[in-house]
Amino acid sequence: MREEPKAEKDWRYKIGHIKSFDRIKSTKAFNAVYRKADKTWHTPSFVLFYKKDSRQEVGFVASKKLGNAVHRNRAKRLLRALFISHSDHLRSGQYILVAKPPLLKTKYATLAQNFQNTLKKSHTLKQ
Repeated sequence: MREEPKAEKDWRYKIGHIKSFDRIKSTKAFNAVYRKADKTWHTPSFVLFYKKDSRQEVGFVASKKLGNAVHRNRAKRLLRALFISHSDHLRSGQYILVAKPPLLKTKYATLAQNFQNTLKKSHTLKQ
């Protein structure tokens, strides 16, 4: 039986993986970023928390205010897609993206433009 290369078997090599960024998973890690964030940026659709750090980590939050599980998962997928499209150009640090209810009603092109503007204004893009 032929052995598949590790890259094909490993789930991290699927399309849509956030390259070079690990996930923030614990409540303690989320709270640390919330409390000690260097930058916090609010938009109508989401909130960006950024903490300078040598590690590259990201977390996505969608509370029950958004609706049922289907709506929360869609909101996190949208935020993840926005983040993936810009992940190569971001400074190292810890990022948390929190979804707001208007996110689900906003067109993706508008979200992408808002996300790009947020990254520029918060100076989280690499120079």
